[in-house]
Amino acid sequence: MTKKQKKKRNRILVALGIFILLEIFEFAGVFDSFPEPFGLWVEFGAFLIPYLIAGHDVLQKAWHGITHKQPFDENLLMAIATIGAFLLVFFPESEPHMAEGAAVMLFYQVGELFESYAVGKTRKSITAMMDIAPDYANVMRDGELVQVDPNEVAVGSQIVCKAGERVPLDGVVVSGKSQLDTSALTGESVPRVVEEGVQVISGCVNMTGMITVETTSEFSQSTVSRILDLVENASEKKARTENFISRFARYYTPIVVGLALLIAIVSPLLFGQSVPKSIESALVFLVVSCPCALVISVPLSFFSGIGAASRVGVMVKGSSYLEAVSEVDTVAFDKTGTLTNGTFGVVDVHTAEGVDRDLLLSYAAHAEAYSDHPIALSVIESYSGTINRDQIDNVEELSGKGVSANVNSHKVLIGNDKLMKTEGIDAPDCELVGTILHVSLDGEYLGHIIIADMMKDDAKEAITNLHKAGVKKTVMLTGDREEVAAAVAKELGVDEYRAQLLPQDKVTKVEELLAQQSEKGKLAFVGDGINDAPVLVRADVGIAMGAMGSDAAIEAADIVLMDDKPSRIATAINIARKTMRIVRQNIVFAIGVKVVIMILALPVVGLANMWLAVFGDVGVTVIAILNAMRCLRVNE
Repeated sequence: MTKKQKKKRNRILVALGIFILLEIFEFAGVFDSFPEPFGLWVEFGAFLIPYLIAGHDVLQKAWHGITHKQPFDENLLMAIATIGAFLLVFFPESEPHMAEGAAVMLFYQVGELFESYAVGKTRKSITAMMDIAPDYANVMRDGELVQVDPNEVAVGSQIVCKAGERVPLDGVVVSGKSQLDTSALTGESVPRVVEEGVQVISGCVNMTGMITVETTSEFSQSTVSRILDLVENASEKKARTENFISRFARYYTPIVVGLALLIAIVSPLLFGQSVPKSIESALVFLVVSCPCALVISVPLSFFSGIGAASRVGVMVKGSSYLEAVSEVDTVAFDKTGTLTNGTFGVVDVHTAEGVDRDLLLSYAAHAEAYSDHPIALSVIESYSGTINRDQIDNVEELSGKGVSANVNSHKVLIGNDKLMKTEGIDAPDCELVGTILHVSLDGEYLGHIIIADMMKDDAKEAITNLHKAGVKKTVMLTGDREEVAAAVAKELGVDEYRAQLLPQDKVTKVEELLAQQSEKGKLAFVGDGINDAPVLVRADVGIAMGAMGSDAAIEAADIVLMDDKPSRIATAINIARKTMRIVRQNIVFAIGVKVVIMILALPVVGLANMWLAVFGDVGVTVIAILNAMRCLRVNE
């Protein structure tokens, strides 16, 4: 609780204590012990004390609105209703309503305090991210580590990150090994192991060892800066529902003030009601008509939804995009870097009869040991043993075919089917899609290794979860070959795919998919590259990979997945749909209860009193706020 909130809480507690004491006095007949009419005025003055202690700021805001020609808000409604309740003292034939006037103001302030606390609690889930901004970077100068402003570190510089410190800039580890806590950025609770050659992103906490990082971006373009920018600008893009509520409140308030005035004037003329009773009905009508429940709970629901998404590593740039993603029924994906890692890896090994898998990989890795080609590196990485370079000689690169090498005095060939045919070795065809590397030893065929772009661990889960979430169609758009696209789509369970597309072709395909959409349905596109930026802009909802995605894609997107996990898309959709359900619940509940009490407050009915009006305003607001805070809970 902030200092301002504590001050308001203490003021309300003092006012509440005095109010309870005065209610005891009234019940005990203390005010009746004074001679008439002094007892009534003593009661008037006594209840005025907690009223002013609790509500003087509301009266000030109402007056400020009047003097600045913006009078119609909940402060004016509260001021008119409560002052009117006190002014009924001038009508001797009416029941005194000073206690109700003080109670309305007091409980209205309780609701305001509760709303302030709820918003503060919700805001923490987002603004806690402001703590990820590093204060300094350690740079080696003249043999000593010096702390400098991260903005002063140039690209390509080497910085040292000690255990317990935040990684200040994006870069690649050049020495050291450690574990990074990435939970503040990605929502991932399991620490990430990093070592030489591994990319790291700013904002993570270095947990164990010391690492040296070569920076790959300026601080202004780093991951942490992009996140903070998203956080600061998220509230600017309001959802249609949120904008509707703002417009609703702007026109609604003067209308209900006019209706209350009409009730006070017309009731004695048409229904023969006494003037005090008519004024009381108008005041009850004013109190219950206050739109606090809607004005507070709807933005709070969206804010909570954005906060919940941020806690699982999904950055939503505004409530309008949260509303849009709740309506998504078609999701189109780029392939490379989105559903796949965009890096080569060994996906399978097929050995000849009687040949051990590890033996094949051992000879293949030794033969490729001196190559820095991505395919060679993936073969070496797949071998779990140690490469003894002393056993390797006569290495020869065979252009367009593969590699020949002597390993431990044995001739090893590794390459494509052309190499095998040239050497007269019978190599079988492989049905799997990818780069096929055949391996032979002294002219004998050992088997083949299949290398392909590795699919992300959660890619298949992502497609499954999207279908569970109610997405009707998933589509993969890729520039890759037809057979590769078909194999990936089949393995992941993607409904449709389009292959061999140029960047402009992707826009055309998205246009076609948009033309097929229903009026209510929305299309989301998920990508990570610079060439995906036009498509991300054109789609109803653009979703970018934030950890390794290009700056252009992140800038163009409406939603950013900070951990690059496509399975987070279904999580984002579920959070958005839950948020919209709660928003609609609050709208229906608040308007429904208020309309009922408004009808009961009409002079012809006359069943509503000031206490019921307090529930219709403060009670409904508190219930709506509690319901809105359910958006904070994430069910992945």
